[in-house]
Amino acid sequence: MPAARPRLLYVTDLAYQAGGRRYCDEDIFLTARLRAHFDLALCHPLDAVSLMDGYDAVVVRNSGPVLGYQKEYEAFRTRALSSGTRVYNPLTGKADMAGKQYLLDLGAAGFPVIPTVDRAADLHRLPPAERYVVKPKAGADSLGLRIVPAARVAECAVGDVLIQPCVDFAYEVSFYFVDDDFQYALYAPDPRRRWELQPYAATDADLEFARRFIGWNGLGHGIQRVDACRAPDGGLLLVELEDLNPYLSLDALTDDAQDAFVTALTASLSRYVRRALGSPA
Repeated sequence: MPAARPRLLYVTDLAYQAGGRRYCDEDIFLTARLRAHFDLALCHPLDAVSLMDGYDAVVVRNSGPVLGYQKEYEAFRTRALSSGTRVYNPLTGKADMAGKQYLLDLGAAGFPVIPTVDRAADLHRLPPAERYVVKPKAGADSLGLRIVPAARVAECAVGDVLIQPCVDFAYEVSFYFVDDDFQYALYAPDPRRRWELQPYAATDADLEFARRFIGWNGLGHGIQRVDACRAPDGGLLLVELEDLNPYLSLDALTDDAQDAFVTALTASLSRYVRRALGSPA
């Protein structure tokens, strides 16, 4: 008899409304392709704890910012870790998966990161600017983000927040990885239109920049997106390292590039699940 196919619980919020993007379309596309290789069921993130038993792995995809359901997300993490449930991406990520403290840690370690502090007493460490970004440490998808004038930044720097100068960058660019392998890059030529993306021809220097953060995170398996901006001096600065549920902007790719990504994701999931089950990869 043929070996049973791996069973995946695919976590997504198909109704989530994101500015400039349709998360549901991406997950409908991906699950339609993954069904050729896995037995697969979809569920809302609020239902993951009650449904996760009986699956070989839980795949967390476009599940929305956890700030909106922090208590339930923590319950999911606790249950998965205590029961040994295999989660993709694995729950060992040190970047957005664990909040945005990593921006402070990486900056202190000398990594090329947008200057960031988390309290008013440290504002003097930031380059002077006319405007500053203030956002929650646990935020995502611009949830809770505010842009405030310099005269008001101190009064807004309260609670669990990060403060950054508004950088006059040329454009934003994202590098997408499956496991440790680079897949594609996209950029927004107009900084005012973050999600109007086009394919970007990454240079060797660009990939060296992005791989520094992939290597630092040490995730091993999963999908990661390195978001950066091109600073006035021509260098790249990290904006975000998304290792929980990065939106992939697959609709900006050619059909061939989409196929290549799906092939890489399928192979990664197969290796991850079959090794965990003690089967040949």
